[in-house]
Amino acid sequence: MNPLLNKLHPYPFERLRALLAGVTAPAAYPALNLSIGEPKHPTPALIRDALVGSLDGLATYPATAGTPALRESIAGWLRRRYGLHALDAATEVLPVNGSREALFAFAQAVVDPAGAPRVVCPNPFYQIYEGAALLAGAEPYFVEQWPQAQFRCDWSAVPEAVWADTRLLYACSPGNPTGAVMSLDDWRALFELSDQYGFTIASDECYSEIHFDEAAPPLGALQAAQALGRPDWRRLVVFSSLSKRSNAPGLRSGFVAGDATILKRFLLYRTYHGSAMSLPVQAASMAAWGDEAHVLENRTLYRRKFDAVTPVLARVLETSRPEAGFYLWARVPGGDDQAFCRDLYAQYNVLVLPGSFLARDQDGRNPGRGFVRIALVDTFDSCVEAADRIERFLSS
Repeated sequence: MNPLLNKLHPYPFERLRALLAGVTAPAAYPALNLSIGEPKHPTPALIRDALVGSLDGLATYPATAGTPALRESIAGWLRRRYGLHALDAATEVLPVNGSREALFAFAQAVVDPAGAPRVVCPNPFYQIYEGAALLAGAEPYFVEQWPQAQFRCDWSAVPEAVWADTRLLYACSPGNPTGAVMSLDDWRALFELSDQYGFTIASDECYSEIHFDEAAPPLGALQAAQALGRPDWRRLVVFSSLSKRSNAPGLRSGFVAGDATILKRFLLYRTYHGSAMSLPVQAASMAAWGDEAHVLENRTLYRRKFDAVTPVLARVLETSRPEAGFYLWARVPGGDDQAFCRDLYAQYNVLVLPGSFLARDQDGRNPGRGFVRIALVDTFDSCVEAADRIERFLSS
């Protein structure tokens, strides 16, 4: 077996199951699971209808690059959403089977294992970044996110020796789990570092369409590059998905877009990897990328939940509504996030995720310790009930 597999950490939900082993939740309370970021809003009918109406496509091998119509549909959405002046659907866009699959595969294609390569990523972070780095033969370097810096990465704190060995950097904006959004100045600093040291930037933007101010949607990496005079998207690739935007996590549909030279090589990798999207899924994806009405409705549902839940939890936890995304990142009293999650489950049958499971110790610190991630993905009534139980738990 590949010895690099031994470097992988247990996934957060495996650790959560181990934490709760032997604990019996009270049957008097119906189970409420706010630990996993799986959208529970209904998948729009237009996506389902397009999928079912294209089932004849199951008789055809799909091309790894997708159909020209799908690539143009994605490029059209990117142009509309971010005001991009030019984006070549043929060379600067690729469909992928969900952003998770692509974020992992990208490191395998980009990282040269020779020498002592580094992959830089936020901390806390989406765990795929670390696994992708390790299995590509690289060593992760974690940039901590703290509340005093509004959970933004301080790229200037990374030692020059680390930058010199960095091949790939994962950015996540809006952030998982913090909800922080990178500013134009944040992107300027990152692009300057990429120019100086030659690393590629992978921008994970799968939460970009869940935000609270319709007049000020989150800035995207391609949008920032255009604003800063980088229309060739050099050393920049963005990743997004229909899972959160369109409540279709089971569709496994997303895209990568950006530097045409990198995407050409990534397509070569994917051709051998065997990761083509079926034609029915492509048809459903085109229906989704072409419609914004269901996305607006989706944001309205999340806004209503945050408006109801945040004030309740803010009475007993240190938390506030994020800039974007569907998570509350909350500091717990006493600082023991694992005990908090175990006891909340044992007493009130509510599941949330310990923040320390989403971060790594570095220099004796773990920026997730003492926090919990609360995913407001369930129905309005379920989220409000969970907030009420958490308030009662802490008040007692």
